[in-house]
Amino acid sequence: MREKIEKLLNDYKTGKIDVDEFINELRWFPFENIEFAHVDHHRTLKHNFPEVILCQWKTPEQVKEIAKRILEKSNFLLATRANPEHFNAVKKIAKDAKYNELARTITVARGEIKKDDKKGKILIITAGTADLPVAEEAKVTAELLGNEVELLYDVGVAGIHRLLSNLDKLKSA
Repeated sequence: MREKIEKLLNDYKTGKIDVDEFINELRWFPFENIEFAHVDHHRTLKHNFPEVILCQWKTPEQVKEIAKRILEKSNFLLATRANPEHFNAVKKIAKDAKYNELARTITVARGEIKKDDKKGKILIITAGTADLPVAEEAKVTAELLGNEVELLYDVGVAGIHRLLSNLDKLKSA
């Protein structure tokens, strides 16, 4: 996002665009109104990651339009609680989109995901197999944000030995 703003300023400075074009490009600051949603493009500036789309309760067409607007300004996309219909709609505008059926996520990563070694590792632990969709969603999200992630499945309290057998992983996380 910063690079895009710098390019816009340089284009104005060197005369490649005039004041009207410059102002027209800023129309999406701080958000873009697309009739049924306000797409917050400033999130990339504030958090170094674009707005995340919660697909639940949205139509496939709405998700596609929001995704299109996000990808016009960002190299990354994360959509959660997505179903195959949402994915098929996004795939029409982003051939490189990926769908994780268990996590119910749609992702696009058109650039390097920068890992921050200072963050440490995130350990996601599920009590049982019913927790897998939420755990996978958390894993996809954390990895797209540049985190190292490890999952421990089905270590519920019904069998404390299952939890204790992973004590080294728990201590290192």
